[in-house]
Amino acid sequence: MTMTLSTIRQIAITVSDVEAALAFYRDALGLEFLFQPAPTLAFLDAGGIRVMLTTPQGAGAVGANSILYFSVNDIEATQAALVARGATEERAPQLAARLPDHALWTGFLRDPDGNLVGLMEEKR
Repeated sequence: MTMTLSTIRQIAITVSDVEAALAFYRDALGLEFLFQPAPTLAFLDAGGIRVMLTTPQGAGAVGANSILYFSVNDIEATQAALVARGATEERAPQLAARLPDHALWTGFLRDPDGNLVGLMEEKR
């Protein structure tokens, strides 16, 4: 039997305060709120991938997560709009790599706990 993995369905982000994180991911980044079954847990939708905001469980550590990268169009305008809505800018958009068929641009924001949030655009 061959084992295969499907697409990513959910990503957990460890935060210190779910309400503050929810305000950032929902209000500043514009992700769709799905549900909040407990004060220490909330779920949002990012283009079909569920984002779970949770306080530390087991070995989780606040602000020490993998980076979420969101694909955007017009990275400069998008990042500026997100900063205007309350996101903290870590690094302005810049060219990350020139590939044969496109240029990869990335920019970075931080959530209230210091977790990095990446924006990326493949400019053709």
